[in-house]
Amino acid sequence: MTTLTYADLGWSRFFAALANADDVQPLRVAEVHRNAVSALGPKGRVSLSVPEDIGPLAVGDWVTCTDGTVTTRFERQSTLERRAPGDDARTQLIAANVNTLGIVSSCNADFNIRRLERYLILAADADCLPLIILTKADETTDAPDYVRQAKTLSPLVTVLAIDATDASDIELLDAWCRTGDTLALVGSSGVGKTTIRNALTGDLAETQAIREDDARGRHTTTSRALVRTKAGGWLIDTPGMRALRLFDVGGGIEAVFADIEELTQGCRFNDCAHDTEPGCMVRAALADGRLEPDRMARWKKLKAEDLRNTETIAESRVRAKGFQKGVNNALSRKRRDRGD
Repeated sequence: MTTLTYADLGWSRFFAALANADDVQPLRVAEVHRNAVSALGPKGRVSLSVPEDIGPLAVGDWVTCTDGTVTTRFERQSTLERRAPGDDARTQLIAANVNTLGIVSSCNADFNIRRLERYLILAADADCLPLIILTKADETTDAPDYVRQAKTLSPLVTVLAIDATDASDIELLDAWCRTGDTLALVGSSGVGKTTIRNALTGDLAETQAIREDDARGRHTTTSRALVRTKAGGWLIDTPGMRALRLFDVGGGIEAVFADIEELTQGCRFNDCAHDTEPGCMVRAALADGRLEPDRMARWKKLKAEDLRNTETIAESRVRAKGFQKGVNNALSRKRRDRGD
């Protein structure tokens, strides 16, 4: 790897303002392992152990270290996370300090409005630029219609339909991953994320063919990594996600469904459920065709899911803190009994 500057790595005024001294030599996390990370700095790549009190780290984090051990983690400018799969109420970090979230879908059966909205909410809540990348545009004559549908989801989103094997199409993505910028790719398996990664970085990561019956593929990317792009920026490719379970993303929902949120401000009652209440501006918009019933239903479902998942995780954290407090008290009593 060529010599990197902090500007190359994505160090900005935001992080510099958080540093306590001019001589701080931070490192950027490139890979996360069980109890260690691989990090990048101007002097190259190093492996660092991670103490438990540092907490979970994400690819893209900025950290400091002493004697091969992470000592601090800088506040994140953006955090991409979801509720972890399964019944356990845990959060799962996806990436940190991402400038643009590249939401990859394809011009076939994988295209799903509900899933795209979820990713857009994730991007909006993390304050990332949203970029929808529709692959396999060369395999259909309906690519313009897919683009039109995606653009209706948010006024903030840019939508590109590309052939991921066409170099000129891939070059369109350079604008989002130039020097100092970080682009993260998310989406289902088989939509072409690894093909895009290979083209943007020059890597030769393995790709898998998709199943013809449902347009899905097997997982190619099995872990997250920060990789330099040929345009000078950074790419974080993520494993395909079967489900994106959102939590604590009220701000993201408000941004993506700004049209409905604005309507609610005109309702007669502050606690309007938009069901049978008089003076409901949302129901009025449904009646005169300004608002589609499907979009309204998706908004209500996402609001309910966000509330449910957020409360569950908050309760889990309270229980965990209570358990740890009990353990600490027990250890203190044992030390007192021993006369330590």
